[in-house]
Amino acid sequence: MSDKQHTLKAVATIQGVGLHTGEPVTLSLCPAPVGHGYKFQRVDLEGQPVIEADADLVVSTERGTTLGKGEARVNTTEHVLAALYALGVDNCLLRLSGPEVPILDGSALPFVRAIDSVGLEEQDAPRDWWVLREPIWFETSERGTEMLGVPTPGGEFRVTVMVDYNSPVLGTQHASMYRSEEFRAEIAPCRTFVFLRELEQLAKAGLIKGGDLDNAIVLEDREGITQDDLKAVAQALGREYHEVEVRRNGVLNTTDLKFLNEPARHKLLDIVGDLALVGRPIKGHILAARPGHFGNTSFAKRIKERMRQEEKDPLHGIDLTAEPLYDINAITRMLPHRYPFLLVDKVLTMDAKSIVGVKNVTMNEPHFTGHFPDNPVMPGVLQVEAMAQVGGIFALSQVPDPENYTTYFLKTDGVRYRRKVIPGDTLVFRLELITPIRRGIVHMKGVGYVNGQPAVEAEMMAQIARDRSAEAPKTNAPAAATPRTAAVTR
Repeated sequence: MSDKQHTLKAVATIQGVGLHTGEPVTLSLCPAPVGHGYKFQRVDLEGQPVIEADADLVVSTERGTTLGKGEARVNTTEHVLAALYALGVDNCLLRLSGPEVPILDGSALPFVRAIDSVGLEEQDAPRDWWVLREPIWFETSERGTEMLGVPTPGGEFRVTVMVDYNSPVLGTQHASMYRSEEFRAEIAPCRTFVFLRELEQLAKAGLIKGGDLDNAIVLEDREGITQDDLKAVAQALGREYHEVEVRRNGVLNTTDLKFLNEPARHKLLDIVGDLALVGRPIKGHILAARPGHFGNTSFAKRIKERMRQEEKDPLHGIDLTAEPLYDINAITRMLPHRYPFLLVDKVLTMDAKSIVGVKNVTMNEPHFTGHFPDNPVMPGVLQVEAMAQVGGIFALSQVPDPENYTTYFLKTDGVRYRRKVIPGDTLVFRLELITPIRRGIVHMKGVGYVNGQPAVEAEMMAQIARDRSAEAPKTNAPAAATPRTAAVTR
């Protein structure tokens, strides 16, 4: 997936009926601005209320995922959200003329086709990835659901599913998606499934007025089922079917399986749609056994709680002993600074909008000679300088010849010193872009931590520009880094 946010190029409109009400409904997938995320709007209600696609707003997981805010509800949200999420749409307003997303053929394929019909538009902002760095799990003995999230070496979004309902028809099935690009052809066409006994009960209770033997895989694992029983179900659904029968694999002959493990693949589809309620694209591997909407959305809530914990601890998951992204040798190839003014020892992590760098404070540094005798304290201006150098690495990692670029401070705001920094301390700086970079103008906020506690913070603005007098880079010069987004330097 791209590291930029995307929305739709134009409005995509889908019409169908709601699974539960059987009423016609129109769904319009509309372009939305950066940072909008997914939001449903009930245009049929007074005030046209908006319901965010948020795991905290799940009000029911019975036969689908229902979101609610105030009196407004939206049912069966998972299929369209799975299509948006897997195809890399970050921002979309979903305008609905009724309480349900149309069921269509029971899969995500019609939504995928609608999105493809208008295409995607790249937006000028980085994607807000959530990287799963430590295992996270959820289980419920009552439902038999087990869900586990683990890091992925390449940072992909992966899902693996095991379905086992102790049914001789379904048996044990597995399905996997190792790249989001697989979703369109391998997962999106897979339809929801239901056992015939459940269908009977739901139809008699009037809970699936939009249900049809064509928009679901109907399975039957009972013995002694008769043709009259099958016709009774068809009539309960308001349909007239002749010669309806159960095949050897337990699937009604009203439809053909698109894959031998289509039920497991549809469960994977549901997981993707329910995890879209996290609100951020995920880099991690999700493994699920006997999943359902309750387990999926509960797991999404657990992920959101982990996110909140990480927001309170910006250095969560940072391993100071890990192999650095840039060591001191790589840093000296990027920055012009040298002793005694090179104040960054290593860079641990970097993504499209943030960087984490380290400064080890030692008594051997010359400023401690006079600042202060018998009470060594690292000067605050040098703390800000060290922070700016970390930002400089972020900036210059974009270009193949950083020695031919110069950066100029434009302003520094909001400088705060929270505690003394003394020899023996390790300053860990985390800097993040405040606004997207335009015309080489870079605006960042940085915080330096000692033992997990803030020691210094500042906002910095700078401009990066190529030195006009610089020679063209030599073809055999070592590249500083993989091209990335520019940022502030000193």
